[in-house]
Amino acid sequence: MGILAWIILGGLAGWIGSIIMHTDGSQGILLNIIVGIIGAALGGFLFNTFGGAEVTGLNLYSLLVSVIGSVVLLWIVKMIR
Repeated sequence: MGILAWIILGGLAGWIGSIIMHTDGSQGILLNIIVGIIGAALGGFLFNTFGGAEVTGLNLYSLLVSVIGSVVLLWIVKMIR
């Protein structure tokens, strides 16, 4: 997957994840992209660990994996704060 696809997927996943976790007001677009990209890696790791497929490209399944990873990442950050 190319860098542009990671940025698009990361931006969408980070934005949706921040809406779900109610942190959208404190995050900008750059932080949404970063959270989404890290969330995609985390979600891919979690899904791969439990027998699912990881992020495979710019598609709906990868968006779902990335959003779940973003929500988990934001939850961890909230627990640390």
